[in-house]
Amino acid sequence: MAEKRRRLSRDDWIAAALTALAEGGVGAVAIEPLAARLGATKGSAYWHFANRDELLRAALQRWEHDETDAVIALVSTEPDPAVGLRTLLGAALSHPQENLTILLAGAMDPLVEPVLTRVTNRRIDYLTELFVRLGFDGEAARHHAVLAYSAYLGTGQLWRTARGALPANADAWDSYLDEIWRVLTEAGS
Repeated sequence: MAEKRRRLSRDDWIAAALTALAEGGVGAVAIEPLAARLGATKGSAYWHFANRDELLRAALQRWEHDETDAVIALVSTEPDPAVGLRTLLGAALSHPQENLTILLAGAMDPLVEPVLTRVTNRRIDYLTELFVRLGFDGEAARHHAVLAYSAYLGTGQLWRTARGALPANADAWDSYLDEIWRVLTEAGS
């Protein structure tokens, strides 16, 4: 007796699109290869999405929620801004292979650009708030926020293009994170 295929949900398609984004960038989000990967027909995708652009928009919306809104909400529950910032930086920098921002930034896609701009601004604004809570004045807080975000982007880029430049083991990663923390939280001379 033939096994009945599970009906794919909208969430299944969005998850597959996010996986494709992580593996191959925006160009990898295409209905036919995703259907093949999921063992489904293209019709399954079109049941949930009018077209590929609608699927990409939904995936970007999920990415924005999961990787920005939810993270900010979680970190915001920490009353100590130093603990919140350290936790945020540790999580973001310790998994550079999961940094979709790098792939999205290179896409130059009209669907991606407004989302990426909004996410980047929101993240830098939130980092600025944390640095203000740590005692930096507005301008210095903004500079430190941009520097922190640059470390995040740079680490992601190095992971993709020059992994040998990054720390090779857990102790070296801890030392790397400690140094980034030191640089970011120094009041300056």
